[in-house]
Amino acid sequence: MSDRTMARQVLLFIWFLSLSSALGQVSYSIPEEMAKGSLVGNIAQDLGLDLKRLNSGKARIYTGDSAEYIELNKERGVLLIKERIDREALCGQTTPCALHLQIILENPMEFFSVTIEITDINDNNPSFEKSMIVFKISETAVLGSKFMLEPAIDLDVGINGLQSYTLKPTDNFNLMFKNQPGDGKNVEMILKRPLDREKQHDIKIVLTAIDGGDPQLSGSIEIHVTVLDVNDNAPVFLQSVYKATVTENAPKDTVVSQVSATDADEGVNSKIEYSIANRQDDARQLFGINQDSGQVTVVGIIDFEKARNYEIRVQASDHGGFTDSCKIIVDVIDINDNKPVINIMSKTNVIAENSASETVVTMINVQDLDSGENGKVQCSVNENIPFTLRSTNANFFSLVTDGDLDRERESEYNISVTCADEGVPSLSSSVTLSLQISDVNDNAPVFDKSTYEASVQENNTPGLSIFTVRARDADFNQNARVSYILEDSSVNGVPVSSLVSVSADSGVIHAVRSFDYEQIKDFQFRVKAQDGGSPPLASNVSVKIMIQDQNDNAPQVLYPVQSGASVVAEIVPRSADVGYLVTKVVAVDVDSGQNAWLSYKLQKATDRALFEVGLQNGEIRTVRQVTDKDAVKQRLTVVVEDNGQPSRSATVNVNVAVADSFPEVLSEFTDFTHDNENLTFYLVLALAVVSFLFIVSIIAILSVKCYRWRRERMFYKSGANLPVIPYYPPLYADVGGTGTLQHVYNYEVCRTTDSRKSDLKYGRPCSESIISLDSSGTQTLTHAQRGKLISEEFCDQQKPPNADWRFTQNQRPGPSGAAATPEVAVGTGPWPNPPTEAEQLQALMAAANEVSEATNTLGPGTMGLSTRYNPQFTLQHVPDYRQNVYIPGSTATLTSNQQQPQQALSPQQAAIAAAAAQPEPPKAAQTPASKKKSTKKEKK
Repeated sequence: MSDRTMARQVLLFIWFLSLSSALGQVSYSIPEEMAKGSLVGNIAQDLGLDLKRLNSGKARIYTGDSAEYIELNKERGVLLIKERIDREALCGQTTPCALHLQIILENPMEFFSVTIEITDINDNNPSFEKSMIVFKISETAVLGSKFMLEPAIDLDVGINGLQSYTLKPTDNFNLMFKNQPGDGKNVEMILKRPLDREKQHDIKIVLTAIDGGDPQLSGSIEIHVTVLDVNDNAPVFLQSVYKATVTENAPKDTVVSQVSATDADEGVNSKIEYSIANRQDDARQLFGINQDSGQVTVVGIIDFEKARNYEIRVQASDHGGFTDSCKIIVDVIDINDNKPVINIMSKTNVIAENSASETVVTMINVQDLDSGENGKVQCSVNENIPFTLRSTNANFFSLVTDGDLDRERESEYNISVTCADEGVPSLSSSVTLSLQISDVNDNAPVFDKSTYEASVQENNTPGLSIFTVRARDADFNQNARVSYILEDSSVNGVPVSSLVSVSADSGVIHAVRSFDYEQIKDFQFRVKAQDGGSPPLASNVSVKIMIQDQNDNAPQVLYPVQSGASVVAEIVPRSADVGYLVTKVVAVDVDSGQNAWLSYKLQKATDRALFEVGLQNGEIRTVRQVTDKDAVKQRLTVVVEDNGQPSRSATVNVNVAVADSFPEVLSEFTDFTHDNENLTFYLVLALAVVSFLFIVSIIAILSVKCYRWRRERMFYKSGANLPVIPYYPPLYADVGGTGTLQHVYNYEVCRTTDSRKSDLKYGRPCSESIISLDSSGTQTLTHAQRGKLISEEFCDQQKPPNADWRFTQNQRPGPSGAAATPEVAVGTGPWPNPPTEAEQLQALMAAANEVSEATNTLGPGTMGLSTRYNPQFTLQHVPDYRQNVYIPGSTATLTSNQQQPQQALSPQQAAIAAAAAQPEPPKAAQTPASKKKSTKKEKK
């Protein structure tokens, strides 16, 4: 680089800095290849801004579409290196190389421009494109002949760029540098000594390129020179620099420029060939030259976005190896030839229908390689959809929801995003985004009808399909799966589930049982439809089932009443006129509607000409005047028929007596009694059998009485103290609120001869359960206890009494019909009606029999209680007879001494003792005849 050029650049840079200061701009100069985080400059200080202003104004750096090499540290107010800067990659050979960025502040908005010059460092060696240069030089070449050498390439600029060349050896050639417009430099090899092909046919020379950096870097190439004869003139271009313009996308073979060179030689040695000598860039792929005419044309695709200008180096050479060169500078004109490119950065394929507004669906980046107005882009989406585009940054857009989504209304959206630039004509591109709306359980099942009504014939078969309820759910998949449920309710106190059922899947309603119209005419229930979502949604509907009547009931005659035991006749006087009302047949039909319409017809009659029946009302009237010739006994058969399909009927016989007096009627109807002769025979036979059985029963009872009396006498002879036997009334009232117990309870009591020292032992029949005798009196013995007791006890075959007997203090044993008085309740009053002598004798005989049996069964000092109880019997039902003891035949009452100490008994023994205190209740009250018999026996 010459001193003049260097001075020009320094002046230009000083002018640029002064202009920047005047416009409020800041400029910095930094070397390339600085490390990340290196300081560029204190922007806050240079712009006169406070650090608080940088933070409050949200200061940021805007670089447009270029890469961000610089970042702003707002806390320190300085600019730092963000990415490594390679000046050669950033600017190439352009000088000065600078980064232009803007600092933007908000609240209020301010704009500052910052220019950062990137200075070059010596980081690139000079290099040659070829590995070797070959020349063919005529031996007649004159001294001073020039041979153009391929220049070396050094990506650095300024002092670090290519500075000089050296040539070794320099016996025949010297080097010469030739500056070209545009700061270009040609290297030429000058012949300083004549060549002698006979002495030296080939010459090898090393060309070395050296830059001006510190330390210096260099590169070399080998030159092979072949010496030829003749040709001693080189081609010469008319201009050293040519300028041209071309539009991008220009068609092939478009002429760009025309170069021309001349050669003073003649003949074949004056023929010049043109070629493009560019090695560094892609000019050879875009431009071509006619080697004979020197016309430069377009051979590739010119793209303004790749390069805005080109420098074409053209070389002219003759056959003698002489060359000359020139440069063509081509400027490219931009046209709007690039559509915006839509890039999907992030995309959601499925979105829930309950998504909130402004939910981001897709993020888009749009790029347009054109410049100026041709590169500005605007994007939009199709209308009438709940989506819109939001611009988040330059050429960045977000597709967001702009309304409520409803999968049931629209399950899928095809969103067309269109981006167009502002060029003329405008170019656009579009992309279609497919978005599925996922289902949310937000719709309850909906029935086809608000209410359902259906009818079914009565007497249907169980399981009959009545009709179907159907509900639809607008949701999808599992959320739309509907199940039908019969809601719990009752119809006339009966669960509705016992009448109908609902299929959970199909909604078919089935009859569970056969319906009877006469019992239920219609009923209502509710069916719930529930979907399978989570949580599930449901709706219900009212269903009314109406039972249709069938003619399944025959008419029933209410009057006259039909009875086989007696004859009923209607009396018609012989003086009855025409239309005399004899009687009226009354019938009903439990069916309804047409099935219950009854009609009456006279089926048979002794004299059809005498009577008629009203078709609708069933009235039997005379048709004519009754005469003396008419028979007294008239028998009419009336048919009552309903109006059903098929119809049902009933018949009734009406006996009519045509007479003026009752004896006359009896004389005529005595023959009706002949039919009852057989019935009388059977009644007499039954009476005889019953009488025989009664006599046998009396004999058996007397035999038993005598046997017991004999046992009683044997008991008295033993000299033991007999216990006092109370009198038991035949009936006891139930105090539990369940009614009166109309049964006599017999219990067999076994005692030893010494009652005061008696122990109780109870047994149970082999076929009955053993009651529990614990303190509570309500539990049942376990199987182990039961087995132990069975092994110790005997079985009694007496039938069990009724389990439901309970007594109050007012219902203690006494004579039949005795009323409870306060004295009796407390155990101090007299016996209201003392028992008869026969009753006393009966009680004594029963006690003697029981004592005798107990003596034979139990050991000394033991008393057994053999009875059979109902499993639910508890000792709380047993009255306590130890408080009051009544002596038969006396009005005195013995009351137990509360102060007298008694022997403590275990709960089991106490319960058994209480149960053992119940002797057998007496038989029913005796007649006077039986009393006389018992008196005679007593006297004997």
